[in-house]
Amino acid sequence: MQSFTSDISQKKFPVEEFVSGKAIRNGVLKEIQKDYPAFDEESKLAASELSYYRQLYIQNLLAREVGTLTELELTVLDNINQNHLISDEASEIKNPGSRGERWADRIASFGGSWKFIGLFGLFLGGWMALNSFSLHNKGFDPYPYILLNLLLSCLAAIQAPVIMMSQNRQEAKDRLRARNDYMVNLKGELEVRILHEKIDHLIISQRESLADILELQQQLLQVR
Repeated sequence: MQSFTSDISQKKFPVEEFVSGKAIRNGVLKEIQKDYPAFDEESKLAASELSYYRQLYIQNLLAREVGTLTELELTVLDNINQNHLISDEASEIKNPGSRGERWADRIASFGGSWKFIGLFGLFLGGWMALNSFSLHNKGFDPYPYILLNLLLSCLAAIQAPVIMMSQNRQEAKDRLRARNDYMVNLKGELEVRILHEKIDHLIISQRESLADILELQQQLLQVR
């Protein structure tokens, strides 16, 4: 099997991993020259070594744009390096919460629906009609409906903290969703930049191959 020696590590690699310095974009080339000043367009290295410096270039570029890298940016870079997917599934599916939190969500959802308004209106109308008309205002809660007011006050006192719990949980979900969206978008942007690097490398490699083929053809024509 044919091989070549990298000018960076001085190790031998299969010829399939050969990358010429001419095929490396200027930004990545500068990252390599920070560690190996003698490396230039006439030098060569392996594709795996180029991948490392390409990731280093992306990391430094991101640091210049956003400043100090946070845990989110480092997580995204790590996922790119390891070819891992950042799941865009809803965070609440993975973390459904405790039973009390789920009940708070259901109560808040029902309390903010037209169904609740309709049923509550029927309950109030039935209560007042029963005590005022059916029992001729001599029922268990005659006008001004003191017992009904007490029940409504208790309901409001219980419902308010339940709704607040649900709102806090929803805010936590929104933060997780925003965090996940940011990571997915950042990963997509960085992968596009890496793809541009690879396309440039492929185009330059093809040009070199075509130049070699043309040179061989010219030599054959001269021989004839």
